[in-house]
Amino acid sequence: MLLKITIAIDGYSSTGKSTVAKQLAEWLEYIYVDTGAMYRAVTLYAMENSLISDGFFDKETLVKRLDDIKISFTRDTASGKAEVCLNGKSVEKYIRTLEVSSFVSPIATISEVRAKLVEQQQRMGEEKGIVMDGRDIGTVVFPKAELKIFMTASAEERAKRRYNELVERGDKVSYDAVLSNVVERDHIDTTREDSPLVKAADAIEIDNTETNIEDQFHTILQLAKDRIAKRLV
Repeated sequence: MLLKITIAIDGYSSTGKSTVAKQLAEWLEYIYVDTGAMYRAVTLYAMENSLISDGFFDKETLVKRLDDIKISFTRDTASGKAEVCLNGKSVEKYIRTLEVSSFVSPIATISEVRAKLVEQQQRMGEEKGIVMDGRDIGTVVFPKAELKIFMTASAEERAKRRYNELVERGDKVSYDAVLSNVVERDHIDTTREDSPLVKAADAIEIDNTETNIEDQFHTILQLAKDRIAKRLV
């Protein structure tokens, strides 16, 4: 397709935002950017440098070191999947742990962190032809995106998906712990002062509590095709 648009996908954690964003990017031959992975990378940096732990968070030092945090995306030659890199090292498998999940929301509340990452994200989208998912893509990063999707599902269903994902990977976690993390992240994401998770006025809400991945993809793909067609008129 010659004409390219910007697609913003926001929503709650574990609603499958990344999965459908990757599918769309591949089908449309667009660039995919996982903004959640960027915040997870900053969180991993904070953890590795003893800036955050249970009951402790040295925000001031993290803000001072933001210029030392370089985040990029690379494509794994074996799997063909995009991986996030922290200061030149792939950290994809390290940022998906429950421990990182438990600290990522507090990290994401810091205005300086958000400003730094939003600036990077907006640069990535200057040429359009991009699919980006996160919490504030349609409201802050790309408020003029041609297509905005807001994804939601019940907390219990999202916790079940996340739990199964972690167990399949070999992590030893309990469903109750995962559900607690999901509920806590929802609260932090929706009540934070800077760029809280909220549905953009012109976003299309999709509740996938009982929707399979294939049906969801085709629904959103048709929405993208419709937006592209309107631009061509």
